[in-house]
Amino acid sequence: MDKPYILAPSLLSADFAELGAALDFIKARGGDMVHIDVMDGHFVPNLTIGAPVVKALRSRSKLPFDVHLMVTNPADLIEDFIEAGADWLTFHIEAERHAHRLASRIREAGIKAGISIVPSTPVSALTEILPFVDLVLVMSVNPGFGGQSFIEGTLAKLRKLRALCAEHHVSPLVEVDGGVTTK
Repeated sequence: MDKPYILAPSLLSADFAELGAALDFIKARGGDMVHIDVMDGHFVPNLTIGAPVVKALRSRSKLPFDVHLMVTNPADLIEDFIEAGADWLTFHIEAERHAHRLASRIREAGIKAGISIVPSTPVSALTEILPFVDLVLVMSVNPGFGGQSFIEGTLAKLRKLRALCAEHHVSPLVEVDGGVTTK
């Protein structure tokens, strides 16, 4: 790898009337994957896009689609997003009682499974699921709206996550989501 990070710009910051052009922009600017925030108006107070939009966009890009499910019942939506062309499916530990079962379903479909935590959830909540996921997404803003400022306490949380992963001999991809800038 030429760089020590993977760049996954979010479509949440795009003009929703120009999502195809946003995919082209991400590829042209060196994006490694496309982060797609799915919000249901229940788990978070906003609504975004669903599986039909992801399916329509799939034909426009060969970049991996990193679909972040910020929804109350992620297990109910997994099959739709698998069929739509997601390469990575991430759900929130706070929203899924049977996280191991859901991560297994995602992986069995040949998709990378991710788990996410909101800023108020401690890293220790991930202890039992870590061996069964390919990605851990740490929210660095309170989810639901784009354009928020990075919560500085996230840096300490990332150090704790690194230690927990080392303790369990796992190395999932770690994604930081929200308020991330070049600074």
